[in-house]
Amino acid sequence: MAGMGLEMLRAEIGGCEALRHLARVVEVGRGVLTVSGIGADWRLGDRVRLADGDQIGGEVVALGPGQATVLTDGPADGVRLGDGLELLGSGGIFPDDSWIGRIVDPFGHAIDGKPIMRGARERPLRARPPAPSQRKRLGARLETGVAVFNTLLPLVRGQRIGLFAGSGVGKSSLLAKFARGVEADVTVIALIGERGRELREFVEGVLGPEGMARSVIVAATSDQSPLVRRRCAWTAMAVAEHFRDQGRQVLFLADSITRFAEAHREVALAAGEPPSLRGFPPSTSHLIMSLAERAGPGPEAAGDITAVFSVLVAGSDMDEPVADILRGVLDGHVVMEREIAERGRYPAINLLRSVSRSLPHAASEAENGLIARARRLLGAYDRVELMIQAGLYTAGSDPLVDAAIRVWPALDAFLSEDEPGGAAESFERLRRILGRAGES
Repeated sequence: MAGMGLEMLRAEIGGCEALRHLARVVEVGRGVLTVSGIGADWRLGDRVRLADGDQIGGEVVALGPGQATVLTDGPADGVRLGDGLELLGSGGIFPDDSWIGRIVDPFGHAIDGKPIMRGARERPLRARPPAPSQRKRLGARLETGVAVFNTLLPLVRGQRIGLFAGSGVGKSSLLAKFARGVEADVTVIALIGERGRELREFVEGVLGPEGMARSVIVAATSDQSPLVRRRCAWTAMAVAEHFRDQGRQVLFLADSITRFAEAHREVALAAGEPPSLRGFPPSTSHLIMSLAERAGPGPEAAGDITAVFSVLVAGSDMDEPVADILRGVLDGHVVMEREIAERGRYPAINLLRSVSRSLPHAASEAENGLIARARRLLGAYDRVELMIQAGLYTAGSDPLVDAAIRVWPALDAFLSEDEPGGAAESFERLRRILGRAGES
């Protein structure tokens, strides 16, 4: 314990600077400051702070000859021409093992009302992913506690999937099930731009003590500046990398990448980058891809980061920019639909529009056969569902459709079941359900 305290003290002392690097505000806009007198050590992305004791901070978003443009973390009300601005540096994060069970903000400060330890090592917010040639392959199938993900949409160690859903269709509840049920040593949850009232509700009512006991939550609420909301995702990923490099298996949950991209759009536009991709700047693609690439299998000596990225899609539009970018770099996507939620089936997953790229390797030959049969029957029912509901389908017209009608109620119910018993029991139940279809 004494050694740990000494390390903490060293970390705190290491964060103190003997010199203060000051510049002066020469122009004040709405949330944007122009400062002069910068030195050669000023870099894009550096953190700054007003030097007169105010808590107004910001980030350097553009550099010019002798000048810099700073986007502030909050309203710039009260800032005057000539005010001093202190350069803080790159503004990394200092995660610590004691953060498990805690709620922190994107700067590593506790927001759950209790003191928090500062780790001994600074981690960069925008670290590079492991070298591609040194990364492990995807690992073994994980138990998830949800029947559909134990069988038809398997999740394996180091896999990255996208959860595409509109608002109010049970996305947060499904993420909480993952936080409680997926095999992992540590869960890191990024709540990006969430409503402030929902944080406590998510922690106490949705996640619960069981999920919180192994989780680190990094939260930035919707009223905070785009800099803070964007930083939330990077901070959470840096925390996940801290545990991965210790050899632990990490589950990373981000809610949502859409708000991450929207925050970046505000920052990029303030820096002068033009919108080109349906209102998003060109750098959005690289921003999302670089975050996704940091998750996944680690090097041989490290653990893995199994990641679930949620995306808000209006009207199930899978071709909107953020969804389209993310879907192309992940190892699977899960589509949740409002129509399914409105008839009371949760999680409201459209299996026919969802895919796990861990298949067929994540399942045995017999299990892959069950998955293929289930998809074939669901597809047959989907093709004639309107005819069945309207009473226009005649029994005997198509043997496959007849089999799908016999099995559909039980198969649809199976998609909403929890399975604490594991994948073996889930597949056995699926086998019994498909046996009612009359197929061999």
